[in-house]
Amino acid sequence: MPEDHLNPPVFEISKFSQDVSLAKTPYFYNDNGNPAYLAELPEGVTPLVPAATNPLIAIGREYVVSEVIGVKQTPPYGVETQLGFVAGKAAYEPLWATRDVAAAFGITLVEKGQGVRLSSPVERLSQVEYEYGVFAGHWSPYQNTGNRLLSVVCTDLEHHDFPHVFASTDPRFPLVISVGRYWPKLNKIRLADLWVPQGAALYIPPKPALPDQECVDLHNNRNSARACWGDIVHDAILTHTLLQTSGGFFYWYWNARDTAHSRPF
Repeated sequence: MPEDHLNPPVFEISKFSQDVSLAKTPYFYNDNGNPAYLAELPEGVTPLVPAATNPLIAIGREYVVSEVIGVKQTPPYGVETQLGFVAGKAAYEPLWATRDVAAAFGITLVEKGQGVRLSSPVERLSQVEYEYGVFAGHWSPYQNTGNRLLSVVCTDLEHHDFPHVFASTDPRFPLVISVGRYWPKLNKIRLADLWVPQGAALYIPPKPALPDQECVDLHNNRNSARACWGDIVHDAILTHTLLQTSGGFFYWYWNARDTAHSRPF
C-alpha cells in the first residue's frame, strides 16, 4: 500500500475538441451512435420536433423548496442561486431516458438514425470528447471546499442560453445526466437521473432566463459516470458534448444537502 496517498482519481479530462458552425451544419444527426453535424439530414430522415416545455408535466422525485437562501452574481460567468429543501437528503429518481421522460425536462431524445435542427444565439460551438470519472460529482464549487474530494454530492444544476448535445458514446456504460424541473412560484422541484442508453443522445435547446417563468428546466453532467459504480476495473466513461466553451453565461441552482443516486434496474 502507498504510505501517504493513492492514485489520483479521474475527474474530467477534455480529450479532443472540434469546432461546429451552426450556420454551415445546423443539424445534429445520430449516425449509428456517432454524433454528426450536417448541412442537411440524410434523405428520408425527418427532423425531430424539439420537446416543448410543458409546466403541467411533473416527473421525478418532488421536494419542497423552502426558501431561496441567496443569489450570488459571479461575473462574467453567471449567477448562483442557493435553494433550501425541506428534506434530509435529496434522492434523484433513476429513469431511463425515453422520449417522454426526457421531454418532461424539456429535452429531446435523439436515437440512432434520427436528427434534429439545432437553435442557438451563437453560431460557433464545440463538440468535445470528455472522459468523466465516477468521482467528478464529488466536488463542490459552492461550499468553500477548494479542490477537495468530498464524501457527499450536493445538488448542482444549471441552465444557459446555448444548446447542449450529450451523446452516450462509451462502449461499456450508459451516460447519466442529472436533471431537475423547478417551479419557483409553487416552491417545488423535481429531481431525476436520466440514464441515456448507449448510442442515444440528448438535445437540450438554449434555455435563457425569462421573466415570470412557470418552470425552469435544469441539468448537469458531472454525474456522467454514475453507471461505473461497482465496476472494479473501469471508473470512467467517454462521452461527447456539444457546448459553448467560452463566453457562455450560466444560471446555477444548488442545495448543500447530500444527494442519493441509484440505478433504474
